[in-house]
Amino acid sequence: MAATRYDVAVIGAGVFGAWIAWHLAHSGQRVLLVDQYGPAHTRASSGGETRVIRMAYGSDAIYTRLAQSSLRQWQALFAAVGRPELFQRTGVLWMARRGHAAAEQSLSVLADAAVDHQVLDAAELRKRYPQIAVPDDGWAIFEPTSGGLLARRAVQAVVADAIRKGVMLVQEQILPVSGIGRLAALRSTSGRTLHADRHVLACGPWLGKLLPDLLGPRIFPTRQEVCYFGIQAGDTRFGSAQMPTWMDFDREWYGLPDIEGRGFKLACDVHGPLIDPDMAERTPSVAGIAAAREFVARRFPALAGAPLIAAEVCQYENTSNGDFLIDQHPDYDNLWIAGGGSGHGFKHGPAVGEYLTGLLCGGAKP
Repeated sequence: MAATRYDVAVIGAGVFGAWIAWHLAHSGQRVLLVDQYGPAHTRASSGGETRVIRMAYGSDAIYTRLAQSSLRQWQALFAAVGRPELFQRTGVLWMARRGHAAAEQSLSVLADAAVDHQVLDAAELRKRYPQIAVPDDGWAIFEPTSGGLLARRAVQAVVADAIRKGVMLVQEQILPVSGIGRLAALRSTSGRTLHADRHVLACGPWLGKLLPDLLGPRIFPTRQEVCYFGIQAGDTRFGSAQMPTWMDFDREWYGLPDIEGRGFKLACDVHGPLIDPDMAERTPSVAGIAAAREFVARRFPALAGAPLIAAEVCQYENTSNGDFLIDQHPDYDNLWIAGGGSGHGFKHGPAVGEYLTGLLCGGAKP
């Protein structure tokens, strides 16, 4: 390993790192992909069963365009590797109240980007989805071609295809990086030296650990809880055929229908306390479960008494404003950073990988 020199070493085999490695290999680069626990492991922000992919982003048209590009790439990859089920076309319903600025701002952006979408008033919502409690001033944006990604398996499918394209995957823990000028190599805790002409750190909540002086004060991993409630036998109202993926940012919750019998998923988008991604005990809290029960009873009354069948703790990896961090290191001319997923980054993995590959290979502008 020490004698091999790569064009690019990518640190982190989550969704950003996997797609960066994939695009680099597709462009003819010799790529080393490194992850300390393996692709889409349980402690990763890209781990877990499902993630939402949607186009509506308020006035942030850049994210709408990135999501459009990414969905095309996700679907193309899944078709190529024979795994079309990794995208679940459930549709996405953004529920809001009149006056919700971000939802209303989304409408013109979706129209400009030619995204298929419908605007549903309270009466139409109640007609289509009687299992949802809708306030009189409620309305929604429905994206029929959006849905959910089977997250862990999707990332692993990207990595497997990247390996088929020549990417070398190794499991190593990289030591913190410091210095200026040109980074000659990365070193691991096992004593390995990994040589590459260019390096990309795409390791999510570990960015602050690898670059403590630069990113320690700028990347904020937060503890997030996810709950799954069981559906009554024979009740099809909360499966993906009748229930879309949904968001209720007025109350800061989002979720997915019952997919593959996993249960009705919901999670709170409010940032939790800081978390150490390596050492944190990932036991769901009594308070978090109680809050989920209260919300589900109010918004989905038929699930008021549903049993909790699973719960998990993951993390967001936030920047100060929720935007991504994609940049060249200020002190190294051959070290790049891709992170700051901030709870919405998973869907954008393909476009981020394509964009950073363009920057590294000279084919993209900031």
